[in-house]
Amino acid sequence: MRRVRLIVAYDGTDYCGWQAQPNGITIEEVLNREISRLTGEEIHVIGASRTDSGVHALGNVAVFDTGSSIPPERMAYALNQRMPGDIVIVKSDEVASDWHPRYQKDIKKTYEYHIYNAPVLNPLKRNYSAFVSFPMDVGRMRKGAEYLVGEHDFVSFCNVRTNVSDTVRTVDDITITQDGADIVIRIKGNGFLYNMVRIIAGTLIRVGRGFYEPEKVKEILEEKKRTAAGVTASANGLVLMEIKYNEKK
Repeated sequence: MRRVRLIVAYDGTDYCGWQAQPNGITIEEVLNREISRLTGEEIHVIGASRTDSGVHALGNVAVFDTGSSIPPERMAYALNQRMPGDIVIVKSDEVASDWHPRYQKDIKKTYEYHIYNAPVLNPLKRNYSAFVSFPMDVGRMRKGAEYLVGEHDFVSFCNVRTNVSDTVRTVDDITITQDGADIVIRIKGNGFLYNMVRIIAGTLIRVGRGFYEPEKVKEILEEKKRTAAGVTASANGLVLMEIKYNEKK
């Protein structure tokens, strides 16, 4: 048996997230089905990030064990012949038999949150950006985001339904760029709590619209209450860009 790693990109619009569930089709379900058909084995992939319904990815990571004779580096090509158009295997390779995509040291994840800020919605953006029709001040958003960089207890930016005991995370960097009506919040860190990036985005949107002063972000961190932060921004604006592992070559 060999363990094969996949880099997976997908448009999450028509999926009920990553994790298999009875309520609708998911990315994991499609991967399990198509890899099983290809190899003739019963396959269950293990994913690095269990993205929510409607969330997109360019660099999620998954592994599976197989006895197939298909070379691991060719698995991506073989699977892409079977995948629907909104799921693509970017790369495949072999990893150690005990390699796990969620339990490695020095994992770095990068997300982007996309906002379309204009008086009228561009219909081509509706599945890939949150729409905000009121003017936003990106300079204010950048000032507010500065308070989130570093190691903090992010419990205020975590969905109340999370079941983790440790809510301390490290955000390495946040950048906010604007190109016309397109605003992108790019955030990199060692891990993120359930809905953390979307709650950060929802909070920074309120800063940008003038409902919160930038210093309010620091107060929200210190309050350690979910009700202190802004709303959870819509799923369609979120993209998991990449997951990097500190691997020796």
